[in-house]
Amino acid sequence: MGGGGGGGEEGDFGFQIAPMVDVVFVLLLFFMACAGQNITEGLLTVNLPSGAKGDSATKVPIVVDIDGAGNVFVNGTQKGSNPNEREIPPLKEHLAAAMATDPEDPVIIRPAPDTKHERLIDVLNACRQAKVKNLSFG
Repeated sequence: MGGGGGGGEEGDFGFQIAPMVDVVFVLLLFFMACAGQNITEGLLTVNLPSGAKGDSATKVPIVVDIDGAGNVFVNGTQKGSNPNEREIPPLKEHLAAAMATDPEDPVIIRPAPDTKHERLIDVLNACRQAKVKNLSFG
């Protein structure tokens, strides 16, 4: 007898359901992962600055520069040249006059990288004595 008995042709397994379930499962995971990426943006209320109010946009800041030698300049004009002088009266007088005119004027302190901290504290003390309200570093 010939050798072919047994159960049909080789390679004909019929429709296999297990690989199809695996493919469907992977697709399901893919769509579930993508559904989590949908982020809805809420309503954000942001107050944007505008020039309508007038005075806040036109204020020119008072820039106080301190160089490495301890010299103090206000908008380019030298107000203190002796680093051993702790009070810096010209700076105090200038800031006090500016604060008397408009106490909301911004003051920006810009120390050089090699400025001693002691001199920076002197300038901050002068700002405090002149009652500067709007102070920042630049």
